[in-house]
Amino acid sequence: MQTLNIKYSLSNIKYQILAITLIFTCSRAHLSVADESRHNVRPAAVAGMFYPDEPDELHQMVRTFLKDARGVKVPGKIRGLVSPHAGYIYSGIVAAAGYGQIDTSTRTVILLGPSHRVRLNTASIPEVQAYRTPLGDVGINRLASTLRRSRGFESVPKAHLKEHAIEVQLPFLQVMLKKFEIVPILTNSSDPKALAAIIAPYIEEDTLVVASSDLSHYYSYETATAMDRICTTAITNCKFSDMPLCEACGKQAVLTLMHIAKIKGWQGILVDYRNSGDTAGGKNSVVGYATIAFVEGKEITGTMKETLSTQDREALLRLARSAIEARLVKGAKVDRPRHISSIANELRGCFVTLHKHGQLRGCIGTIEPTCSLLECVEKNAQSAAFDDPRFPPLSANELKKIDIEISVLSVPETLTFNDGNELKHKLKANVHGVILSRGRYRSTYLPQVWKQLPDKEQFLEQLCLKGGMSPKAWQDPETKVEVYEAEAFGEDDFQ
Repeated sequence: MQTLNIKYSLSNIKYQILAITLIFTCSRAHLSVADESRHNVRPAAVAGMFYPDEPDELHQMVRTFLKDARGVKVPGKIRGLVSPHAGYIYSGIVAAAGYGQIDTSTRTVILLGPSHRVRLNTASIPEVQAYRTPLGDVGINRLASTLRRSRGFESVPKAHLKEHAIEVQLPFLQVMLKKFEIVPILTNSSDPKALAAIIAPYIEEDTLVVASSDLSHYYSYETATAMDRICTTAITNCKFSDMPLCEACGKQAVLTLMHIAKIKGWQGILVDYRNSGDTAGGKNSVVGYATIAFVEGKEITGTMKETLSTQDREALLRLARSAIEARLVKGAKVDRPRHISSIANELRGCFVTLHKHGQLRGCIGTIEPTCSLLECVEKNAQSAAFDDPRFPPLSANELKKIDIEISVLSVPETLTFNDGNELKHKLKANVHGVILSRGRYRSTYLPQVWKQLPDKEQFLEQLCLKGGMSPKAWQDPETKVEVYEAEAFGEDDFQ
């Protein structure tokens, strides 16, 4: 849990903060709690610490985050969100990547969050009429009373009084939605599957479900990134078996949303991931944040929604070559493009492939969109040149002999099938890149590999062998199959 005590100023730049004192407990005095309680309003507990307590500054800060957010563009209507709950200077830009894409016709928001201070035996819904923030009061939907009477629910006022997990979501909702009500639910020991089964029947077309959670806490930047990748992958794919490996303070809330998604047939998409080392802190001890959207399955296409311009492609290829050159030539620096479209700053997976005299010389990629496309290209260009275990590190005298190809990936989509024949029918040769996963084994082929292996059975068998699996593992529905598309371009295209 990260909190902050801040004096805010937004007069000169987007969200510059003049004075920040980082603290790790939520101890703000609530001078008007008694007065608010008489009116049955839950007062703001962390205004002035997690976010500004002055309405205009808060509204401007949220608007700025929404404008500057750079996450994956979600295809279709968002039905559920995993959203962080740290101080806004740390996680606000990540939260905005999801909230900026919600359906503005949403009228009911079910908010699931952890109880950080009070241990709960069941899920708790407060007996209040509204939640208050500096932007005004948000009413409680009557569904709250209905659920509170259900088995597995109670009301523990003390748990809600100072809890920030739900409160920090509200200003984003207040800016995005004209009229809405909430159902605030805290949980830290309830059975997520049972809780989801109770909530799911009440979810209507104008309902949004939000699970409030941060990810790993206080590890080094590199350790946190690796740990959080396991977590975001498990959540996005509703892979419950991997969730024990996930460190998240709102894990019960997230698991509940995952079970709801499974019931409803929603599919997960990682919209944005960063940690405090990326936003407003050092890299020695960081906290992870992710926004993950759950979308109705029928609306997900898995295709590339936007294409890169010729100028973007040339800039990314120059970046890849300069990233390699910076490791080989004394005094060379990475040529990071300054003028490039916003797509390059979005979270994208990518592969960088090197060829020498037409033969493969290295290929490394990142499937999940965990960093911006610019970062992905720079990192994987160097990895393809120096870290591909199949080849020796690239030498300086080879630099002019290699050709570079970049493949920008769409978000992977799970493909369900009952047998091998159905899988072959669903696969699109020359279009789909394929990921096979079975236990600890995993492998992928880019769409370009269809040119070498045009027969679907041969393609899948070779992919199984590449991942250390039985060559017939692709026929088993227990093998997870994901597909993606790739926008591929190379230096040869510009010669």
